[in-house]
Amino acid sequence: MTFVLEGPVLEGVSVRLEPLDHRHAAGLALAAEENRDTYAYTWVPRADEVGAYIDAQLARAATGRLAPYAQISLATGRAVGATAYWEPRSWLSEDRLDAIEVGFTWLAGSAQGTGLNAESKLLLFGHAFEQWGVSRVDLKTDARNTRSRSAIERTGARFEGVLRNWSRSWAPGEEDRLRDSAIYSITREDWPECRDRLERRVATRAPV
Repeated sequence: MTFVLEGPVLEGVSVRLEPLDHRHAAGLALAAEENRDTYAYTWVPRADEVGAYIDAQLARAATGRLAPYAQISLATGRAVGATAYWEPRSWLSEDRLDAIEVGFTWLAGSAQGTGLNAESKLLLFGHAFEQWGVSRVDLKTDARNTRSRSAIERTGARFEGVLRNWSRSWAPGEEDRLRDSAIYSITREDWPECRDRLERRVATRAPV
């Protein structure tokens, strides 16, 4: 039996992660246009591109390589961003998951700095380590994206280095270029300390 990547609904105190669907389109369209100042290196659709964005993520999901989510603010009931499990890897046995990436993450300007991202990461990491039993969770971002790198580091993830020309660039005007990617990880051994760090942030609604 081969491991099948499926992302269940994950719910915390301030956020619910729901498998991405076209019913989230209206909320995501509003979220994407609130304030785009922090999206210089991140794939975030414009309002009129949200339908195509969802189609693209669902197409990736159909390959078994992605489990995309809408991030739902429990305070408003509205989709305020997206995230995903990505690139599942089974090295020791086909029926278990050894490693997974968390990525494709973005949030509306109003949801940034509220602690919602910290709780989303707590839910995603917790499910990966405690339910799937992974040995490693990866995170990566454009090496130039200092804001994203700082947020990743505040989760407790460890910096492993920069891989040059590792993936496509999402920066405006760089559609045909590759970017250097900063790689971070949390291992099974790191997880208890990382979980405690995120739980403290969620308890105080501190941002990640």
